Amino acid sequence: MKNKLSTLLLLILISFTGASTDAMGQAKSSKGKKNTEVRLFNGKDLSNWVFYLRDPSVDPARVFTVRDGVIHITGDPFGYMRTKDVYSDYKLHVEWRYPGELSNSGVFVHSQTPDTIWLKCFECQLHAGDAGDFICMNGSSMNEQKEGSRVIKKMNPSNEKPAGEWNTMEVICKSNTIEVSVNGLLQNKATGISDSKGHICLQSEGKDIQFRNVYLIPLPQEKSKSKK
Repeated sequence: MKNKLSTLLLLILISFTGASTDAMGQAKSSKGKKNTEVRLFNGKDLSNWVFYLRDPSVDPARVFTVRDGVIHITGDPFGYMRTKDVYSDYKLHVEWRYPGELSNSGVFVHSQTPDTIWLKCFECQLHAGDAGDFICMNGSSMNEQKEGSRVIKKMNPSNEKPAGEWNTMEVICKSNTIEVSVNGLLQNKATGISDSKGHICLQSEGKDIQFRNVYLIPLPQEKSKSKK
């Protein structure tokens, strides 16, 4: 009886140890996954962002607010909110919707300072019906530009959702290329871009727009080949 009890206790101990190890392994795996994701918007406030408005007399707190885990931007006056940090080589995820009337906005990547209303950057267009277009702003350039034009039209017809419904934009910035997908469909690709790093901005331009789940996943940087 004593031997049976000892064996039973040993089996329980082994089972408990295995379960604990598995739980720790899952926590470690989950933690590792979180560490690969950079939350640009924490869902609570805009402490990671800097604001610029064309009218400096307007308080940015009236234009850029957070409610229920969602960024609300009034669109008036024109301007943007930008990340404090500079980023390169990443996959950016942004969800947006127009809560009322369809309007205009944009996601800026590789934005250069100093801040100005039309700063040097690449705009991934969010204008209703044109989401996925590129606009080369303030001297930025890419191979796909036609002479005299700053706009590079998207590859496919608009696949945006109606007002009030959430859309997803994913932007892959890798080395000297940019790819933008809207609701899972590749809409544009840029090569030979003039700037490969910079701030990320969400634009105020027109009427109300909302953003949520704004984050990026860093991509491995290509190692430069050593010269022989």
